[in-house]
Amino acid sequence: MPFVKEKFTIDEPIKAFVYVMRTLGYTQGEAQRHISKGRILINGESMYRPGNIIQGEIEMVFFRPEPQGEKPLFHNKDFMVFEKPSGVLVHPNTMSTPYSMLDEIRAHAGDDANAVHRIDMETSGLLLASKHKEAETFLKGSFENKTIKKSYLAWADGKLTEPFSVTEPILVNGNYDVTKHKVFVDQIHGKPSHTDFIPLKYDEKLDATLIACYPHTGRTHQIRIHLFHVKHPILGDPIYGATFEATSNYLDFIQTPEERLVEHGASRLLLHAQSLTLEYGARFYIESKVDFEAMKKYIHPKEERRFNREQ
Repeated sequence: MPFVKEKFTIDEPIKAFVYVMRTLGYTQGEAQRHISKGRILINGESMYRPGNIIQGEIEMVFFRPEPQGEKPLFHNKDFMVFEKPSGVLVHPNTMSTPYSMLDEIRAHAGDDANAVHRIDMETSGLLLASKHKEAETFLKGSFENKTIKKSYLAWADGKLTEPFSVTEPILVNGNYDVTKHKVFVDQIHGKPSHTDFIPLKYDEKLDATLIACYPHTGRTHQIRIHLFHVKHPILGDPIYGATFEATSNYLDFIQTPEERLVEHGASRLLLHAQSLTLEYGARFYIESKVDFEAMKKYIHPKEERRFNREQ
């Protein structure tokens, strides 16, 4: 388990964040974030207030990576790029998460290394990570300023032959009683969004199109909702393109692998982060080495799937 606990004895009363700064060598902000995540325990209970006075026996939780051997596709002194497998989280979502890409990132480059953007758990492909705090600040700023360009590949349901763009505005869903979609298109309240799509190859037997996706904005689930909006959702998508019941079963972890294939069209979300273009002292273009076209092997036969069918 990447998170471990160690006991400490504090002789004199001290503010929690000051103790963490002195003990771990953290900045004040890092110490405050460490505490706000519940990583100081008193009598077995997490304490979340950085300004609290602490004394006596405490426990502190640390992240200690347990890598599984994923090596960077590219790295230099400032940053690295990994090929994230489908089904792996970028960061642990709880202290009981057994493995995430952070295990590989920290094992390779130390405690200051960090992923600088998010990829959905079921999306595979390129993940950019910094090796030090200065690089982290610069690269996160580059994403915010839209100077880093990304492209994706997807296997979409149905036949697409001509390039097209979707500029529908996207709004985060605040009520999951009617739909399990995390976001949806909303012309009035949605945020501006733009994705260009170029169909690359159509597989008639599977009734599926390999498509290149170029997002110009970075909204949550942007590519997924834009393809769903034009009625060609990504095969294997557990949320967009399936029935309310099928999506609920997936989210509640009660869906069988066989039901996943039938209800969602594939055993995984067939979306892949294919390339990154960025500037950091020099201009870099990094492309995935994964043969994503071959991932069509995960697609369920078209005559047996209920995905993206009118209910």
